[in-house]
Amino acid sequence: MEIEFFHDPKSQPRSREDVRIKQLGLFVHEGGQRVTFGVELTPFLERPCIDVLILNGEGQPAGSLSVIETLTPNFSLVMHLRDGGGNDPYVLTAVIYYMTPETDRVDVDGQIVSFVTDTPGELLFPFNE
Repeated sequence: MEIEFFHDPKSQPRSREDVRIKQLGLFVHEGGQRVTFGVELTPFLERPCIDVLILNGEGQPAGSLSVIETLTPNFSLVMHLRDGGGNDPYVLTAVIYYMTPETDRVDVDGQIVSFVTDTPGELLFPFNE
């Protein structure tokens, strides 16, 4: 007897070199000082790490976060903009990587998006796999 858990080939877990960012989402909160960062990854066999950096319109760091070995391919986290918001346009860089104490960091995918904080609401950035 053969049991198939994944009927769609695109939903099968992938090896580390094939993990990709499928979509980034941002929700700009009222006042522009906070954004909720959301990400959807392709399914994975090994848990990836993700670095996120936000630069303001002057190229200065406005926020950052690191996720170490995420358990799920979809999640969201609130980020506070340390410059108080309104220093548009902001540029967000998200990078998927793998690293262990025995190995060097290996970046496998990354995406860069631009956004403004003057209008609260949701922004979606889909990517091809």
